[in-house]
Order: sequence, then C-alpha cells, then structure tokens
Amino acid sequence: MASWIKAIISIVLPFIAAGIGNLATLPNIPSWYAALDKPWFNPPNWIFGPVWTVLYILMGVALFLVWSNRKSAPRKAYIFFGSQLILNALWSQVFFGLHWTWGGVLVIVSLLIFIVLTMREFARVSKVAAALLVPYVGWVLFATALNVSLAVIN
Repeated sequence: MASWIKAIISIVLPFIAAGIGNLATLPNIPSWYAALDKPWFNPPNWIFGPVWTVLYILMGVALFLVWSNRKSAPRKAYIFFGSQLILNALWSQVFFGLHWTWGGVLVIVSLLIFIVLTMREFARVSKVAAALLVPYVGWVLFATALNVSLAVIN
C-alpha cells in the first residue's frame, strides 16, 4: 500500500472515533454538562476541542510510524490501538450520552490501560511513535481525575 494512503488512513481513524464521541458530547455540553457542579480544576470548555484535535493528530502520526516501519508490528499493537480508539469513543457515549459519570470512570480507566499497552507495543517498533502518545496518556490521566471528581461531587 502506498505510504500516502497509509498516512491518510492513519490520521482519519482517530477522527472517526472523535466524530462518534462528538455525537454524544456536543448536544450535552450546553445542557447536562453545564448543570453539573465542577471541581476547581475544571478547564474552560473551549480548551477541549484544540487539545483533542492535537491528540488525535498525534495518535494518527504514531499509527502511521508503526504501520510504515520496516519492522512489522505485532498484531496486538493494532488490536490495542483499535481498542483504545473504541474506548475513547465509548467514553463520550457513556459519560455525555448516558449521563453516567461512574460508568465514565470505568471506561476511562480501561482507556488508560489500553493507551499504555499501545505505547508498549508501539515502542517495540518505533520509540517516536510511543513518545507521540505521551501527551495523550497525560491528558487522559487529567481527564480521569476530572471524571472521578465530577462523579464524586455530583
């Protein structure tokens, strides 16, 4: 497969997960989410879009680096990557769509585990690809703390 096709697919896949998540997120921000009591460290709503855009691009680049590397990645690298994308989209459906804050905690903890597993497998093929996921795991750690706080105070 041509390198440019791999690049496009690699970048598009995370944005498909984003789109699925946004189906539940966007309609609930001005209503349900706005009504929640927020912890002191809750960032303004406008920050989430730019941060997630960068993170989805980094995920796509990481996937491309692994997919196009001469060393073939173990199959589980792709299974873990796909699993974390599914969990990423699922979190929005559970937290925003179902308004289930504790369910969101369960999903986001699973997401963290699969991001770390993805990083471990990606590192076997490309250290740069694994490093590109560091901001993602950092943001999801922050999001986990925020999700737990929202669940506790609401």
